[in-house]
Amino acid sequence: MEKEKEDVLILAIESSCDETAAAVVRNGREVLSNVISSQIALHTQFGGVVPEIASRKHIEKINQVITQALDDAGVTLDDITAVGVTYGPGLVGALLVGVAEAKAIAYAAKKPLVGVHHIEGHVSANYIEHPDLEPPFVCLIVSGGHTHLVIVKDYGEFEIIGRTRDDAAGEAFDKVARAVGLGYPGGPKIDKAAKEGNPHAMEFPRAKVEGAPYDFSFSGLKSAVLNYINRAKMTGEEICVPDLVASFQNAVVEALVSRAVMAAKEYGYEKLAIAGGVASNSALRAAMQEACEREGIHFYHPSPIFCTDNAVMIGAAAYYEYLKGTRHGWDLNAVPNLKLGER
Repeated sequence: MEKEKEDVLILAIESSCDETAAAVVRNGREVLSNVISSQIALHTQFGGVVPEIASRKHIEKINQVITQALDDAGVTLDDITAVGVTYGPGLVGALLVGVAEAKAIAYAAKKPLVGVHHIEGHVSANYIEHPDLEPPFVCLIVSGGHTHLVIVKDYGEFEIIGRTRDDAAGEAFDKVARAVGLGYPGGPKIDKAAKEGNPHAMEFPRAKVEGAPYDFSFSGLKSAVLNYINRAKMTGEEICVPDLVASFQNAVVEALVSRAVMAAKEYGYEKLAIAGGVASNSALRAAMQEACEREGIHFYHPSPIFCTDNAVMIGAAAYYEYLKGTRHGWDLNAVPNLKLGER
């Protein structure tokens, strides 16, 4: 039985979008290092992520990011138990850089290779700062590309009970931010501007999906905001941007919180977590905290640094996959549209 007590050290790599990240995580919960090289400044001039530029930048940065992660952790490749890497979903060129790097390191160092689903990584970010959090629980995953409501049945085992029918929440944030001239990235800029505005200044629609109470739809809301902006421009009416974005944000937050809390209650779970880039939104966190306290639900959320893309969350997810016996071969490939629950 001694073998089980040995520490498992995961070298984790994440390159699914515009962050080149590496981390060393011990036993799925302890962060030994966390290195993130962000490309936000590079893509801001284009108003969004340019896949070709992202891929090239990953190639430039990945070796130094990994070297720094090992140095910061005070370990060498010999000390590493396994190499974990995001292999989907994401931008195919960006993913390929991380996957190729992870395969090369695992092969050269003779270490097991564990491919990780990016969204499973986001959920696993909650394990880092909450030693008491164990499945099962309900998790709301909100990011630029995903809005999912899932039951985390076990580590790496999910049942999707709700999803967006059109735009992801983060995508709607980006589009509205661009339309009002706040620029990219939309989420943090709207969060900041909304603090100065009145969230009830304008009433925007909250779409319900017939026959699917846990599903989301944000395209109608986004269109309503864009129509409001166009109408104001045509009539020469001045737009109060803080009021507009606060009202938009309020509509998104209300849709997210009401469904997540309803799911926790109806499915009988006392634990609710949030994950993904939009989970760092201060209005969402505050509203979810308040709703959970009201309903007697334990609310879990990662620190903002672990909400946006990082390799620590991939290390946490890889650890539990490693324990389950997940191993990938040298034929591991990037899967840009990998579905949650797929292997």
